[in-house]
Parts: sequence; structure tokens; C-alpha cells
Amino acid sequence: MTTTFSLEAIQAMDRRFRANLVNSLAGYKQPVLVGTRSAYGQTNLAIFNSLLHIGADPALYGLLVRPHTVRRDTLENILETGAYTLNYPSVHMMQPAHQTSAKYPREESEFDATGLTVEYRDDWPAPFVKEAPVQIAMSLSERLDIQSNNTILLIGRMNALHLDPGLIQPDGFAELHQANVLACVGLDAYYQPRFLERLAYARPDHDGPT
Repeated sequence: MTTTFSLEAIQAMDRRFRANLVNSLAGYKQPVLVGTRSAYGQTNLAIFNSLLHIGADPALYGLLVRPHTVRRDTLENILETGAYTLNYPSVHMMQPAHQTSAKYPREESEFDATGLTVEYRDDWPAPFVKEAPVQIAMSLSERLDIQSNNTILLIGRMNALHLDPGLIQPDGFAELHQANVLACVGLDAYYQPRFLERLAYARPDHDGPT
């Protein structure tokens, strides 16, 4: 048995209920802790669930940011300095990683508030999270303003990658589950992924399941 929600019914939903429903229906995602530092040296850390793979040559990731109608320290720092980091939280980092979503004053660093550790690498101006098993240095490449809802897509280029080399398979595949990297659904539900299988490259002449 299924229930059908018309456009009118969806629009008539309680705002918070609709947000939870639509967010969770987007499915499992990769949460990342985005580390930034303002031009005057204030560090900031915020969790995002909107990381997008844009391309591998050059290595580009997209980050979707809510409309800039209120103070958004992460967005403002990235636009101001052009540098940021992506840090993948592990299962053991779940609580402090989620806590970075709280609205702290601009002058209070989420690193200090949550107990996560600032780490700087190779003179990169933006802070990494020392506890994160995967750390990526990113530089802003492009900003796209989405007219449909005024969100902002930041496209960044990978400048450096820091991780345990044992996570990388001979063909380049990164086994994130080996590092207990979190997955998330919506804004507040977290999961620990379980590896099933890597399948062969699909070709038209390949026999399907029997």
C-alpha cells in the first residue's frame, strides 16, 4: 500500500515536516566538515551534506550552500579567501561533527566549541580537522547562483589530499568504509556504511542476473 502526495499536499505540509521529508528522501550522502579561516584569522568549522563530485580532470567538487540572506561564515570565508578544507568525519567523530551545525557567534570557533583539533598542513591557509581520516585542501574555482531557490553552488579544485595510503586500492578506488567514514540522511541522521561488492564495468553485451 502506498500513499500519494500531490503537489498541493506537499506545499500544504508543515514547513519543518516538509523539510525533513524532502531532505531525507534525497538518501544517503557523504557529510563533510568544511574548515575555513577568515581574512583576520578566525577559524570556522561547519558540517555539510551537499558535497558533489563535479569531475576528476581537473579534480573538482561542488558544495551547495543555502541562500546568503543571513550570516554564513563558511560561505563568506570561502568567498573572501578562496581556500577551504573538506574533512571526512569518522563514526567516532559523530557527536562533535554534528555539533558544528549549531549557530555559534562569529568570534567563537567551532573547533574550540566541539573539541575538534585544528591542524595546518603544507602552508595551506585553511584549517584541517586533525581527527579526520580524510582531509582535502580545496581552492574556490567558480560560484554558481541557482535561480530556482537562491542557493549557491561553490565549485572547488582539489589542491592536496591527505589520507592513509592503505585506504586506496591499486586502481585508485578509496575504501572509505575501512576508515569508518560516516554517511548521513537529512540533517541529523547518521549511518555507518557497509561494503557489499564492486561490480564489473557494465557493457551492453554483459549477461544480466539470472
